[in-house]
Amino acid sequence: MDEIVYPSTLTNGKTRDEIVHLLQKRLDEARFQHCLRVEKTARALARLHHEDVDRAGLAGLLHDYAKQIPVADYRQLIETGPYDPELLVFGRGVWHGVVGIAYIEREVGITDKLVLQAIARHTTGDPDMTPLDEIIFLADFIEPARTLDSEKQARKAAQTDLTEATLIELSSTLTYLVGARKLIFPKTLETYNALLQRSESN
Repeated sequence: MDEIVYPSTLTNGKTRDEIVHLLQKRLDEARFQHCLRVEKTARALARLHHEDVDRAGLAGLLHDYAKQIPVADYRQLIETGPYDPELLVFGRGVWHGVVGIAYIEREVGITDKLVLQAIARHTTGDPDMTPLDEIIFLADFIEPARTLDSEKQARKAAQTDLTEATLIELSSTLTYLVGARKLIFPKTLETYNALLQRSESN
């Protein structure tokens, strides 16, 4: 495979190797390998759907950068930063996207708004998701190591329709959360409703 090189305008001058090194310091090996697979999947989806391949790849690579930051650190950041205090009733599953981009900006130096937005939205969705947002949301769900039926269905749908694939993922996530009696982040339900309406109007 050809070596991936990101434009310095996206990375604030860092090479991919430097970014990968920072990622490895933050994650265990299994999570790190997942990020590499998501990067590759995101780039392939972006190429297929004529979206920005480099933004997709960089967001895919860094989407879980903050996944394993200690809960106490997150709580302190939410309590002292410009965040809705209602976030505190959720956990890292939500925080590592919505709040985690603060660590990516500070430690990696990524400031591209579209890259950060796609990372922020990959844990919760957003009613106004762009194709790039959907690509990162999906790449995390359908990367090659994912083998559940819903993941396979979303992978197939993503070849032709990003929104339909995103709805499959959202349906799976909501079903899991309800079945496990876990809290549902309000924006995730709003995203499902918005995308369903968008899909039905097309």
